[in-house]
Order: sequence, then structure tokens, then C-alpha cells
Amino acid sequence: MELSEFEALLTPEGLRLLDAMPPVDSSDDVARAVTRLRRDGHSPDLVSAVVGQARLRTRGRAKFGDLAERMLFTRAGLEQATRLSIAARHAARFRDTGFTHIADLGCGIGGDALGLAGLGLRVTAVDADEVTAGIAAYNLAPFGSDVEVRLGTAETTDLDGIDAVWLDPARRTAGHTETARTRPADWSPSLEWVFDLARHMPVGVKLGPGLDREVIPDDVEAQWVSADGSTVELVLWSGALAREGVRRAALVIRDDRAHELTAETDAADEPARELGAYVHEPDGAVIRARLIGEVARSLEAGMLDEHIAYLTSDAALTSPFVSTFRVREVLPAEVKALGKALRERDIGRLEIKKRGVDVDPSALRTRVKLRGSASATLLLTRIGNRRTAILADRV
Repeated sequence: MELSEFEALLTPEGLRLLDAMPPVDSSDDVARAVTRLRRDGHSPDLVSAVVGQARLRTRGRAKFGDLAERMLFTRAGLEQATRLSIAARHAARFRDTGFTHIADLGCGIGGDALGLAGLGLRVTAVDADEVTAGIAAYNLAPFGSDVEVRLGTAETTDLDGIDAVWLDPARRTAGHTETARTRPADWSPSLEWVFDLARHMPVGVKLGPGLDREVIPDDVEAQWVSADGSTVELVLWSGALAREGVRRAALVIRDDRAHELTAETDAADEPARELGAYVHEPDGAVIRARLIGEVARSLEAGMLDEHIAYLTSDAALTSPFVSTFRVREVLPAEVKALGKALRERDIGRLEIKKRGVDVDPSALRTRVKLRGSASATLLLTRIGNRRTAILADRV
């Protein structure tokens, strides 16, 4: 969103038009809305802003629920925003530690600040982009004087009177629509500055889940977070925000229910064993946190292969930290023989999962020429040097 569009939107006419817009879900919806608003005589900037916001509000429901209907967004800001349910869990850590005034440095559209303010915390939210800071101020306006939004950078923000800091360093190029990932050396603020701040005051830092573990300081808690099967972020907690005796954590959220696995250090893996009656796929947060061994022991399971993140067991056990599959049989891994075996078993709907093998599931599904009324899951993996196809059912 350009500044001119934002200014056109933040008028009584612009907000009235936006609130009156029906859901905009598709390109056809966009075309119809633009045609109607231009026919009614509205300016190009206002039409672009209103229709763009209506579409973003529809998309925003996935992260913000019904609250999205009263929020403003940029496309990049929505993509990078923390889900409100996760932001609330982070905010609870600040509250439960006893802090009352939090600085949100790099606040974006205000997603994390909404979580903080929603729990009654005082928030100073800062962003370096004028339009983004303006959108954050709009989204956080219902909290009145409990939230102050400033235009500025993390490095130049006065932290006098601040109890703790939430940081989301800019890890993509600047912009409100198309952005690209940047190298850690180009993040703003830099990791060096962030880690120096974390040594001097309590800090929570939101980072990408694939961050090189070698750069994580030894004295922080590293918490990987997944939501509904996708590993969405890594949060580093310092000072009083880091829990005693916890250096590795996997927070798994499924259907708004949270489950967490914690440890003092990386967990040792269990030895590899023969394929059993069940295969378990650890959640991505568990894999990133290197806590697979903890999960394996709780399931009485071993590794299917010492280099691949599949577990196997004979016990009929599962947990929130894995997806569990009951093994039917091992099928031929060669495509032609595999397709024949699947058709013989009347498999017409096939979920394909893979680890440790170079396979395009979409292309494979086409090549095996499925026909039938039954459904199953195919686990493609490698055991030692042998490519293996395991037919299974989700538990």
C-alpha cells in the first residue's frame, strides 16, 4: 500500500466504503468490486486501497479470526504477522513473569502488540516504515493510552522505563507487497545488536525456524513453534523470560490446543530398529528442537533409520508431538510395480509423505495411475541404502 492509498483510506468515506464491502476472495471478486466503485465515481487511489484491504481482511481471518474485520493490513505485513493465538501465548510469558511495560521493536502491523495489549500490558510499539506504523496505530487504537505507536528504529528507541522487549528483526527486503528473504548479515536490527540487548535485559526474539543453530547463544531458551503442522517460528527468550532449566522447547499447537516438550539440551536419539507395527512422524518443531529422542522414548519407539526423522514402534501409542500411521505392508518402491500394487488394493485416494528420498509426490501420484475407492497413506523413505515404500493408515 502506498502512502497516498493509505491517506485515502483513512477518511470517513474510505472507512465507510471498506466496512460496507462484501468478502473479496477471488480475482473475479476484485474485478467486480473495482468496476462498481469506479462506476460510482471514487478515485483510483481510494478504490485500490478499499478493494485491497477487503481482500486482505478475508485472508487475515486465518491469523486473526473475526478481529480481522476491523483491522488494516499490508500484504507483506499480514504474511509476516504472528497468529493472534500464538501472540497471546507469548504475551502470557511477559505477564506471568511480572512485567507490565513491553517494547515491541519492529511491530509491523501490530499482531504481537495486540497479544500483549489484550492481556492488559502497556506497550510501546515501534516500526521504521511510515505506512506500517500508521496501520499498527489504527489496529491498536482500541487500547487507548495503554499503547503508544512510534515511528523509529529498534536501535534508536529509548528503553528507559521499559521492563522487557519483544523483537521481530526485519528479515526480508523493505516493501508492502512483494518482499524477498535477506541474509542474517542484512537483518535489521542485526543479530549482534539483538543478542547484545538480550544480555542486558529480558528479551523475546522472533526468528525464522530454520535459523542456523550455531548462532544461538548458550544462555537463552530456544523455543520452536508449530501451528497445525507447520513450523512457523523460533523464539529466543533471555533473562527472566527464559525458564529455569529449559534451553530447548517445542511448542506444538493443533486446533488451538497447545502441547509443549522442554529439555535442558538436545535429546539423544534412540537407536534404529526394524520396521514395526506403527510409524511416527515427529512434528517439525520437535525435529528443529532436536527432541526426537524424548518423543521416541515416550512411544517405546526407535528410529526407522538413524539419519531420517521417522520413528517406528510396536506399541499402540501416539502423542501430540507426532503423526502416527498404522503399517499395512511394505510395497515395491519401483513406480510401475508400486502403481500395480496400489490398484490391486483398490487405492484411489493416496496421501504421499516422504523423507530422505528425492520424490515429487504430485508427479508420482500421476505416474502410479490410481484407480479405486479406498484411501491410504504412502510413506516413502530410505532405510539404510534401501528405498522403501510403506503403505499405512493414519491413526
